[in-house]
Amino acid sequence: MSDVFDPDKRSDIMQKVRSKGNKSTEIKLIEVFRLLHIVGWKRNYPVKGHPDFVFPKKHVAVFVDGCFWHGHDCRNTRPADNKEYWERKRARNIQHDKEITELFQSRGWYVLRIWECELKKKNREILLNKLKEAGLLQKCD
Repeated sequence: MSDVFDPDKRSDIMQKVRSKGNKSTEIKLIEVFRLLHIVGWKRNYPVKGHPDFVFPKKHVAVFVDGCFWHGHDCRNTRPADNKEYWERKRARNIQHDKEITELFQSRGWYVLRIWECELKKKNREILLNKLKEAGLLQKCD
């Protein structure tokens, strides 16, 4: 399927995409934290690597990654237009994620990466297991 917008309009649209406060990721995870009574998290924590959430007392850094932007193929969505650009963009994001994960782990932090698709109800068990493994959830009901 080709893009319905011309390249200038698509560029303008993409420039308006912001990485903070995304309802499909960070805001949804806040709802999960509240539902499960998970406390002790902070946002906008001033540390290199910019995790979406940190649990300073537990040394847990949480990154909520959009599936398309960070290379998860759950939906197998790949744009046909400007294919090489998007492949390079995703490859850079994947490499950056790996470097940031290693940076936090070298500091003694546990890194929890949550995929956007894991926030959906059908994948909730995966999310619960990740939260439990990170020591953020005491039990899975």
